[in-house]
Amino acid sequence: AATAPRIASTRLALHHFDTSYSLHLGALWPSVRAGLLCEQKYGALLNNFAAADHIPQELELLNATDFISEASQKAQQWQRVGAAGEAARGCQEGSDEGRTVMQAEIMTQAETSPLFSASISSKIKCYTFPRGDITRFRPARPDALGLLDYYLMDAASLLPVLALNMQPDDFVLDLCAAPGGKSLALLQTGICGHLAANDVSVSRTKRLYQILHSYVPKEVRDTVSVTSYDGRDWDQVKGGTFHKVLVDVPCTTDRHSAMEEDNNIFHKRRTKERQMLPMLQLQLLMAGILAAKPGGEVVYSTCSLSPLQNECVVE
Repeated sequence: AATAPRIASTRLALHHFDTSYSLHLGALWPSVRAGLLCEQKYGALLNNFAAADHIPQELELLNATDFISEASQKAQQWQRVGAAGEAARGCQEGSDEGRTVMQAEIMTQAETSPLFSASISSKIKCYTFPRGDITRFRPARPDALGLLDYYLMDAASLLPVLALNMQPDDFVLDLCAAPGGKSLALLQTGICGHLAANDVSVSRTKRLYQILHSYVPKEVRDTVSVTSYDGRDWDQVKGGTFHKVLVDVPCTTDRHSAMEEDNNIFHKRRTKERQMLPMLQLQLLMAGILAAKPGGEVVYSTCSLSPLQNECVVE
């Protein structure tokens, strides 16, 4: 062990990904692999609590766009095209009554698409640069009250928040909340009745506190409870109490594992921890389900491409 050549954790991670993801993704893998190894791009999540009305114009002048409103517009266009196509087929195939019912169902589906719920997508705004443009956003600046104007995060991290389909006055649990980007995005909707932000790591929870103090006014922070329980035991603390539960579990964090040696889960000393991840993820998801009210909604998410950590856990 003392004389064997040390293999970098990033190299071990990439070898693992090449072996498993090439089978899972097939012809897509070379493109995905290149994306993993590129410099990370960030999105700028606008802070609705800051006096920053000028920020959208400032970012648009840099050629950045709000990817959520763009996606919402595209979805609505597709839904209109789909509705028109279905209506046309209905005119050819069905009775007047059948056509009316079918058109009503199509419109209902268009209006209730969870990723583009009007209550969420109109409030959450995240600006990104076009594909291939790796321009960096300037650091966030404070307004007159000291609240920062935007939060830099991986834009894909907003997808679980959008999928949660929050409704006014929902009680929401973010079971693995640190460092806090998703919790901050949940608060940006302005409709959260109460947010419980939990993370087992005390040091990471301190980072969550810092983000809340830097971006959120006191009257809104008062609607947030921050805890450091083991998420697997949450049902013993407050079971069956939340309308929405976000279970964004610890995972192999594929980009970090492929790019950074520091705190890399592919380090040989962490082999057992890595192998036990799917079991930990399953236990956290079960706790999240038990924390939800009957009829509540749970979103499970990772930042890994691994089927073992995604589909297999949910199944």
